[in-house]
Amino acid sequence: MVLEIYLDLISQPCRSVYIFAKKNNIPFEYKKVSLMAGEHYGEEFGKINVMRKVPAIRDGDFCMGESIAIMQYLAEKYGTPDHWYPAELQKRARVNEYLAWQHSAMRPHGSKILWLKLMIPKVMGVEIPKEKMDAAIEDLDSSLKLIEEKFLQDRPFFAGEEISLADLVAIVEIMQPVGAGLDVFEGRPKLSAWKDRVRAAIGAGLFDEAHQEILAAQEMAKNMDGSKMQHFKAKILKIFL
Repeated sequence: MVLEIYLDLISQPCRSVYIFAKKNNIPFEYKKVSLMAGEHYGEEFGKINVMRKVPAIRDGDFCMGESIAIMQYLAEKYGTPDHWYPAELQKRARVNEYLAWQHSAMRPHGSKILWLKLMIPKVMGVEIPKEKMDAAIEDLDSSLKLIEEKFLQDRPFFAGEEISLADLVAIVEIMQPVGAGLDVFEGRPKLSAWKDRVRAAIGAGLFDEAHQEILAAQEMAKNMDGSKMQHFKAKILKIFL
């Protein structure tokens, strides 16, 4: 039975799993789960992931969620090249350090920009107070500074000379606010050069394919029917406002 991966590429963790599987020639069936349409709340998807989050996988009778755990599982099962999740103790520690940090730092700040700058005002029709937007950008700037100074430093990639899961998870998160129209690479030559190296290591075609939806988010928002988001509007506003 072929591996099934449940994804919506508007989601940054979904993009990381998609890129990882495609780059490593892992055979899988792409199962689209539309977050904006609320398909993750459906009964059938609940059988795959009771937490109702994407990405998720079904490998025979085995189901699991959480993007990082999924990529670690795939790396072990398919014997992907060592640079993705290095066996050497200190290199793996560097990767694990970033993966642990980003959950409460890069992840929420990048997501918040997308919602505050684009989805909430343009689709839900709710005005965002300037101080909320300013604070969100300040938080994002702080995380990006740490990525440059702490995690990247003067190395080509986070763990050394080659791309790892840490770089992959970082780039998909950083591209989220870009989709909202905030150019986070402007004025950051080190971060911009790293992004170019990551894109080249992934392959420009695959990188661009995976980010096509998020980079079209501003146009998508113009054509979205906000009424379709009513089922989770209150939850979104509670989280971000």
